[in-house]
Amino acid sequence: MKFMTFAVGGTASWGLVDGADVVDLGGLATDLKTAIATGRLAAAATAAAGAPRHPIASVTFLPVVPNPDKILCVGLNYEMHRKETGRTEVENPTIFARYANSQTGHLADIVRPKVSSDLDYEGELVVVIGKAGRYISRADAYAHVAGYSLYNDGSIRDFQRHTHQFIPGKNFPDTGAFGPWLVTPDEFGALGPQRLQTRVNGAVVQDALLEQMIFDVPRIIEYCSSFTRLEPGDVIATGTPGGVGAKRTPPLWLKPGDTVEVECDGIGILRNGIRDEAL
Repeated sequence: MKFMTFAVGGTASWGLVDGADVVDLGGLATDLKTAIATGRLAAAATAAAGAPRHPIASVTFLPVVPNPDKILCVGLNYEMHRKETGRTEVENPTIFARYANSQTGHLADIVRPKVSSDLDYEGELVVVIGKAGRYISRADAYAHVAGYSLYNDGSIRDFQRHTHQFIPGKNFPDTGAFGPWLVTPDEFGALGPQRLQTRVNGAVVQDALLEQMIFDVPRIIEYCSSFTRLEPGDVIATGTPGGVGAKRTPPLWLKPGDTVEVECDGIGILRNGIRDEAL
């Protein structure tokens, strides 16, 4: 199944994707995070029978989980990206955090802030946590997954590099695109052979298989749950492949009018335009 968060007439809801329609399940739970936390996703097919429907083309996509307790991001998780950054090999995942108000949805514009022109793309697979846990073992990790989605971890590179930590450059408003929907594990299948690709104005700039991650999803969940309690609806962006704009010659910075697409087999396409911050 696929689930999405959307707005109709300015009112936010969530629902089940059914072909060209989304079945509005706002009456089943207040939002997608609550539905995940309370186990309501399992009742979605039954509840959909009498629920209102909207053509997907008529709704506004919102971030799949607009209100996660936390957004954890894995850095340097593909070997090509590690090498292009000149970073050394490490024994544990590199983790930084995003805030919920830095997110935007599918088909919305990513905003280039007025304080920088160094806006970069990072296409990533997202894991959404379905069951709370601490000290989760690798063997049990997949039992804690609600589903998968896509992220464009838009980065303001000069702010990211002001110091050795990443957080400022990763939290500008409307720079973290999240969508288009959540795909449940039974539909997505076993992770590994799926291709993850990023395109800028139709040109491929990142291309990798999920099996090329340095730290796989069970290891990421194990590690993250060792230092924080993972909660239903938490978002984990699992890292970007090589080919980021900052490491190209000359650098490929995103500019107003550009279109960025992040695509993964089994999920679909996350598409966003680029615009300047309103002055």
